[in-house]
Parts: sequence; C-alpha cells; structure tokens
Amino acid sequence: MLAQIVMADDLTQPAAPGWQLITATLVGIAVLVVLITVVKLNPFLALIIGGLTVGAIAGENLNDVITSFTTGIGTTVSSVGVLIALGAIFARLLAESGGADQVVDTIVGRASGRALPWAMALVGAIIGLPMFFEIGLVLLMPVIYLVARRAQVSLITVGIPALAGLSAMHGFVPPHPGPVTAIGLLHANLGVTLGLGILVAIPTVIVAGPLYGTLAGRWVVVEPPHTFDSITVREPVAEERRPSFAITIATILLPVVLMLGKALADVIIDDPENGVQKALDVIGNPFIALLIAVLVAMVTFGIGIGMNRNQLADTVAESLPPIAGILLIVAAGGGFKQVLVDSGVGTLLANWAQDANVSIILLGWTLAVLIRLATGSATIATITASSLVVDLVAGMPTSEVSLVVLAIGAGSLFFSHVNDAGFWLVNQYFGLTVGQTIKTWSVMETILSVSGLACVLLLSLII
Repeated sequence: MLAQIVMADDLTQPAAPGWQLITATLVGIAVLVVLITVVKLNPFLALIIGGLTVGAIAGENLNDVITSFTTGIGTTVSSVGVLIALGAIFARLLAESGGADQVVDTIVGRASGRALPWAMALVGAIIGLPMFFEIGLVLLMPVIYLVARRAQVSLITVGIPALAGLSAMHGFVPPHPGPVTAIGLLHANLGVTLGLGILVAIPTVIVAGPLYGTLAGRWVVVEPPHTFDSITVREPVAEERRPSFAITIATILLPVVLMLGKALADVIIDDPENGVQKALDVIGNPFIALLIAVLVAMVTFGIGIGMNRNQLADTVAESLPPIAGILLIVAAGGGFKQVLVDSGVGTLLANWAQDANVSIILLGWTLAVLIRLATGSATIATITASSLVVDLVAGMPTSEVSLVVLAIGAGSLFFSHVNDAGFWLVNQYFGLTVGQTIKTWSVMETILSVSGLACVLLLSLII
C-alpha cells in the first residue's frame, strides 16, 4: 500500500512555502517534546502551546490558528471523549463487581504449570479489553505475585505475558484512548479497526507474552517482592457476590460483538436500505454499542450482584474523575491535529510520500516510534503521528485506513524507557533494577511493536 493512491485534489492546500511548514512542524513537535520531558509541563498545556507554535511559525493569522485548535477540540471530544467516558464506566463496574476477579480465578485456577504463562496472557488480554493499562496492572499484580509463588517460577515468567496482554489491548483495540483517537482523527471505521486490531493483537501477544516471557524469566530471575503487598493486594469481592464467569465474559464481549456485527453487515449485506443492516448500523455504532454495554453492565455487574441504586450511582460517578486528564489531553491532541491539517503540512507529506513511493504504514509506524521515544507517551505518539498522516489517508479504502491506525498503534508501544510512567510502574511493582526493567518490560514492548507492524504489513498484502 503506497502513498500514490492519495488524490492531491482532496488535500488541504499549504498555507506557506514548504520549507516554512516543515520548519513549523518540526519546531512545534520539538516544543511539545521539551515541554513534556524537560519542563515537565502537563501534556494538555504542552499540546496547546505546540499547536500555537506551529501556526505562528507557519505564518497563519493567530485568530485562525485559535479557531482551528478549538474546532479540533470540539470535534475530538464529541467523537472520542464520549467513548472514553463510557469505557471508563464499564471498566469500573467490572472491577467493583468482582467480575475481573472471576475471570482471573477461573482461567488461572484451571491452568497447569506450563500453561500458566498462556493463561496469564489470556487474563491480561481479557482484563485489558475494557480497562486502561495502569488500572489493569494494579488489579492483576496481586494475582501475578500469587501465581509466581505457587508455581515457584520467576515473577517475570508469569508477569510478562500478563503485561503483554494488557499493553496490546491498550495499543491496538478500542475503546482505549490511543486507538479511539487515531480512528477519530483518520476517520477510520471503528468496527473494521476493532476486528483487524484483534487479529493483530493475538499473534503479537503470543510472541511478546508467553514465548518471550519464558526466555526473559530465565534471564531475569525475580522472586515476588513483599514490599508492595500492602499497596497492591486489595480485598477481593466474595465469590458468592460476583457475577458468573459466563455472564462476565458475555458482558465484556458484548460491545465487541455489536461493533463487529455492524462491520460484517456493511461487507456482507452492503445495502443501506436493508432493514437488518439499518438495525445493525445503529446498535453497532460505537457510541450506541458502548452505551448498551454500560446499561447491561449496570444490571449484570451492579443490580445482579446486589448493588442498590445509590451504590450503583456512586460507582458510575467515581469512574469519571480519574479520566478527566486523559480526556483533556486527547481533546488538546485533536486541536493540535487540526492546526497541522489546516496549515497544509499533510499535503506536503503526501506529495513527498508519493514521490518517494513510501508505504504509509511504515511512515505512520516510524513517526509514532520517534514520538514515543521522545515523549514516553503512547497516547501523545498516537495523536501526533495520526495528525501528520491525516491527508495521506484521504481517499484510501476503509480497511487500509484501519491498517494505518494499527501501524501507528504498534509504533506507539515501541521501547518504553525512563521517560515513560509505565516503565517506572513496572519497575516498582516488580521490584526490578533499571537494567532488569529494560531487559524485560522495554524489550517486550519493542517485540509487541515490531511484531504488530509485521502483522499489519502481512494483512495489507492479503486484504
């Protein structure tokens, strides 16, 4: 899939000479990186300043730049923000009801010694489907400690597969902020991206999880630390109060099935006037699918386990404040994107990619890798890389736009190191040295990224 398929007539015309736009973009990204990594400014504020910097150096009227930025914020919040909020409510209900505990106990309890890494990868992927990485990690750490002690294996042997499952979902599968934001910015089809994202996630989790985890567990032998037991071990929900395993899995997979159903109907029926497709188009719309899932979860994870109306209302209310920062960062990322788009830098990149015959998939992945290495943030890497290739995907088929989204998601996972909060979270919870964290967590993230890119490139040859 090459950049020459982009039609130049569909692209935003440059607002300034090419050298000026390229300079504006590079300086804007540099300002973004410095503010986040050196000044330690909140990414929300850094994205605002970075966007204004791009517009100013590009020679645009600052009032027009402000209009572009605020327009981008509004568009992003209206499409992406609601999905993130609904996903947060769903995840909170899953955790508070004991549904997550039920999934872990059922899968891990039935696994033999050799199957434990595979079971932990499956648990990480299922828990990671609706939950943010940090929440999933804190939730799973007591289980990782317990399993490692009972099986008498290195903490890394069972921990890395669980981390691989969590991280892959975070990078490839909606409704996580990175994939959802990229889908919104590039106008990709969420159902198609979800289906392809699962196809990409499965082999990448296997390679980076159980397979690499077994090797890493031999290189880095770590006993489960007791230092953080008081922090990470929470009182699990009593078994008699938990939803059943079948109900939990069905509820978790409900929005996935609804969105995939819409995507399949669009391909198989392909008739906008068909009644079945009309119905699937409505219930498979990401907003409606997640709304239905949340309403069902309020029954299965709330009323079904004995929560009264006040407890249910409190659980829902408590799920929203923690994601306020994420919503603001994603919104500002939309504003940053809009400034880049309106400046016309995307047109320059599209023309360059067309002349150089460069694969958009490789370009998107490389841009995400560079931003990830510089800022340490997968979300910022996804937003910035998506912003730079918006015009390049104009006119591309739906499935190919989805593959670009997944390539950017893969690049955003590349080599987590000392400027990434996730690096230190793993370092502390696992009781590792910096060197051990790089050998295990950082390498695992790199394997996820590279194998994810390989899967995306393979799919691009097939579909």
